[in-house]
Amino acid sequence: MSTTAHPLAPYGWDEGFADSHAPFAARGLVPGRIVRVDRGHCDAVVASADGTGVRTVRADAAPVATGDPLRIMCTGDWAALDLTSGHVRALLPRRTAFVRSTSSKRSDGQILAANVDRAVIAFALTADPDLGRVERFLALAWESGAEPVVALTKADLVPDADTLAHLLADTRAVAPGVRVLAVSSATGEGVGELAALLAGGTGVLLGQSGAGKSTLANALVGEDVQDVQAIRDRDGKGRHTTTTRNLLPLPLPGGGVLIDTPGLRGVGLWDASSGVARTFSDVESLAASCRFHDCGHDGEPGCAVAAAVASGELGHRRLESYRKLQRENARIAARTDARLRSEMRREWKRRQAEGAWAAERKRGRSRR
Repeated sequence: MSTTAHPLAPYGWDEGFADSHAPFAARGLVPGRIVRVDRGHCDAVVASADGTGVRTVRADAAPVATGDPLRIMCTGDWAALDLTSGHVRALLPRRTAFVRSTSSKRSDGQILAANVDRAVIAFALTADPDLGRVERFLALAWESGAEPVVALTKADLVPDADTLAHLLADTRAVAPGVRVLAVSSATGEGVGELAALLAGGTGVLLGQSGAGKSTLANALVGEDVQDVQAIRDRDGKGRHTTTTRNLLPLPLPGGGVLIDTPGLRGVGLWDASSGVARTFSDVESLAASCRFHDCGHDGEPGCAVAAAVASGELGHRRLESYRKLQRENARIAARTDARLRSEMRREWKRRQAEGAWAAERKRGRSRR
């Protein structure tokens, strides 16, 4: 059966995944896409027995359990299943993975969604978007391998068109190369355009609690598939009902699937150096013209970035956000890479020695 005619094609099945699954097919295992993970078990969509449609099965994920947080089964994974025993026997290689750092002291990575084509980052327009948080989400999205899209939700609550245009312009200024849409699930504004972007692929909805993700998911799917509770528009507080990551089929003719996720309180970077560079491509482009290739953009002569800040071409907040995410990412990488950790310690010692030397010189001059 060709992959285009395969019952799982609307869920993202293609020749690449078919090739990865071939060794497991020889063992009598069937492919399935994980639509939900829950306490050591999962729901997966597989082809029906007659091959004309799909059905959802419950399977035990214990055979693929691992202590590595980056290899734990996640919504969006493709798996090889033994339908006779009801077990997942293997996970197929991932193409993309949206990973954040957990709040643990070990800074473990946590996978939020796998095999995603587009990451829709939702921010409610009940307040001005937090531009630093927008940049943080974008860095993770670019690093994941997915294409980010920013959805400014609840656009119907913005008092006038001029204010909405201002909010869109501010967000677009920190999201170079990213589609930024104003969306309202209440009026339908922007929903069709977003649906067209997601058609035929896998999207994931990400954002803080109260951003309107589940309401938007219902609007995109065309029915109330996700429970929604009232959230106070003045502060975004209330009951947030999405507690698991669910993969939802999108309606034809566009098709595709959408992963809705619980609200995220914290979004720590996880080995996202290229994602940070992509998010701050404007800063990186300026840095290429600095006199020194290792310019820190902090008072060095011939710094093109500092010159752009001085002229107003680049905002100071933007530069500080760039530095902050670079520092955070370097700390995370150091915790997971012994060589890099050692290099950072040597750099800290060098700076401490320079500081002590400078302090001693200052004290010496003061005695004269």
